[in-house]
Amino acid sequence: MFDRVFEKDVAITGIGQSEIGRPSTKSAMRLTLDAALEAIQDAGLTPADIDGVSCWPGDNNNGNSFSPVGPNALISAMGLQVNWFGGGYEGPGPLAGVINGAMAIAAGLARHVLVFRTITEASSRQVDKGASALTNKTSGRDTSYFWQWYTPFNVLSAVNLMAMYAQRHFHEFGTRSEQLAQIALTCRRNAMLNPKAVMRKPMGMDDYMASRMISTPLRMFDCDVHCDASTALVLSRADAAKDGPNAPIRIEAIGAALHQPWSWDQISLTEGAAFDVGRMMWNRTDLKPGDVGSAQLYDGFSILTMIWLEAMGLCPRGESGAFVEGGARIARDGVLPLNTNGGQLSGGRTHGLGYVHEACTQLWNRAGERQIAPHQVSVCASGGGPLGGSLLLVRD
Repeated sequence: MFDRVFEKDVAITGIGQSEIGRPSTKSAMRLTLDAALEAIQDAGLTPADIDGVSCWPGDNNNGNSFSPVGPNALISAMGLQVNWFGGGYEGPGPLAGVINGAMAIAAGLARHVLVFRTITEASSRQVDKGASALTNKTSGRDTSYFWQWYTPFNVLSAVNLMAMYAQRHFHEFGTRSEQLAQIALTCRRNAMLNPKAVMRKPMGMDDYMASRMISTPLRMFDCDVHCDASTALVLSRADAAKDGPNAPIRIEAIGAALHQPWSWDQISLTEGAAFDVGRMMWNRTDLKPGDVGSAQLYDGFSILTMIWLEAMGLCPRGESGAFVEGGARIARDGVLPLNTNGGQLSGGRTHGLGYVHEACTQLWNRAGERQIAPHQVSVCASGGGPLGGSLLLVRD
């Protein structure tokens, strides 16, 4: 157990989300403002109360569809006066903005931090079908140090890397496509009850099996759906959180560890950073996996959700296939409701922060038709390969 767990001094007090378009007619900044202003209002605050801003990855990719708006741009557009702000790609994946914002509050640098994540990959792919291909990161003068080692071997997309993880999981643990399918099928059933979800058409096992093989053993429905969207939330110091209109959702524990090389192919293919993250998170709390009432786990590709189930201790290592088989355990009325908004496989690739938004929506009993049984504890995890972060959220 760590001597001091700083995140317990921080709570989520408001959430917001723009429309989710494929593509959207709104600009990236408009989407961001829609989400940010909604989150601030939801927390019972005004923009003048916001003294911190955080996101991932930030202005280092500003203008790119992967990160079209960073902290600098949003601060300027909203006229915010902040005491702290931050972004940047380095960190524990898509939840880095939340983790960094929580640290800033615990360190006394800010009282209310606006955290956001904006992505416009659907618009970009309208004009460039290869917008998210890894070759875009390795061609030309400004080549990426890490990605340059993959594209010479025809690893042109992240799905090629994820397929290696899935194939290894199949080989080591006997996982089958019929089991992996339950992640996609569960997400689709949940998305059908989410008015914002991109993919809402019913899908069965036959539809899944008939979908095009993208990179063996991953099919089209194992891959998330590009979209244009922005998600935001407000983090507040615990004492300030008590004054808001919503019951504070406390950050009970954070996982952010990486005890392996920062590499997509030189790490354990059936663990990645996820198991390091899980061990760290559970060492920072007295709660146990059995206390979790819902799980919002990264499904950029379905195999990653399987790995996160194991890494978060929600099922034994290597047994995620058996755990999800048939889909009953992870259904909305199951023992562990999973990705209740449709995740990224059907809801749309909101890239990390969408899971936190949904966890809070469920904990506050605001989910409408897709609302699950009342519960107090939810776990969120995001990332793949060497990127990984998790949050254990508690509504007191």
